[in-house]
Amino acid sequence: MDSQQWDERYSGDEFVWTSTPNQFLVAEVVGLPVGPALDLACGEGRNSIWLAEQGWEVTGVDFSTVGLAKAQQFADVRDVRVTWIESTVEDWAAHPGGFDLVAVLYLQLPQPARGAALAVAASSVAPGGTLLVVAHDQDNLTRGYGGPPNADVLYQVSDVTGAAVAAGLTVERAEQAVRVVATDDGPREAIDTVVRACRAVDGR
Repeated sequence: MDSQQWDERYSGDEFVWTSTPNQFLVAEVVGLPVGPALDLACGEGRNSIWLAEQGWEVTGVDFSTVGLAKAQQFADVRDVRVTWIESTVEDWAAHPGGFDLVAVLYLQLPQPARGAALAVAASSVAPGGTLLVVAHDQDNLTRGYGGPPNADVLYQVSDVTGAAVAAGLTVERAEQAVRVVATDDGPREAIDTVVRACRAVDGR
């Protein structure tokens, strides 16, 4: 989907997803020392805003004008400050000093654009910082619930670990993880790719 299609999807009054943060983000971030954080492909801003509420200095990047406008409205309601930047993820220029946390959640891109975006994300991690990538896994198409039906935008764990290692990060968690989704027919299980990687304090 291009930016215009996402603008149309975000155009309603309700959130396309939810207003609550992603469960894997919460689990992996709680306990980390707060600092500058980057939320790539931030959409309507739910994860950016939750991070800001925890004390992070957050920059949210997305290519949807409508999504970012909703994110700002949400931030105003929650009385937090987030710096919003309109840009495609793969074209965004990393901050020279890096970020203590770089979060990429459910970025739906085919290759080679996905590889370029993951390289940008990994290179944006500061010494001592953390990269967290959560995405719809390829196996979700046949064994899981929901998510995009297009295999080209679904991930394998190796997609992310390869980009992390190439950028000099150390992989600390890399797995398929089950996410329980509440539906009208009861709970269903979605399969996600979850990768957490860190850069050594000395930057190597």
